[in-house]
Amino acid sequence: MVAAALVTAALAALVHVYIFVLESLRFVTPGTMRTFGIRSVEEAETMRPWAYNQGFYNLFLAVEVLAGVVAVLLGHDAVGITLVVAGTASMLLAALVLIGSDRATSRAATVQGLFPLLTLVLLLLSLLTG
Repeated sequence: MVAAALVTAALAALVHVYIFVLESLRFVTPGTMRTFGIRSVEEAETMRPWAYNQGFYNLFLAVEVLAGVVAVLLGHDAVGITLVVAGTASMLLAALVLIGSDRATSRAATVQGLFPLLTLVLLLLSLLTG
């Protein structure tokens, strides 16, 4: 079950790298503006500093989780699992905050939080059965 958790953790990290790209690198492009419901370039430019910063938060969480996956693969289970749990728990909590702040973001929150939730459930199950 740990192997499956590492796969879902890596997928969670990849989703967060994608969010980083949208928020920090492509925020004022038409496709990204549509994704975030932004109506004008002026509106996007006003939000751009916030989005840039937020994108890096997502990138740092992805790096933390990927470092944990690599650590486990290298045999450093305690460190790796700790990093994976801390990173995916933060991702899941951020998704809950997102949906709690605006129900219209439920799809985005699901995309952001599903793989972290699966990772944590699989790690818990492996702990209980191992």
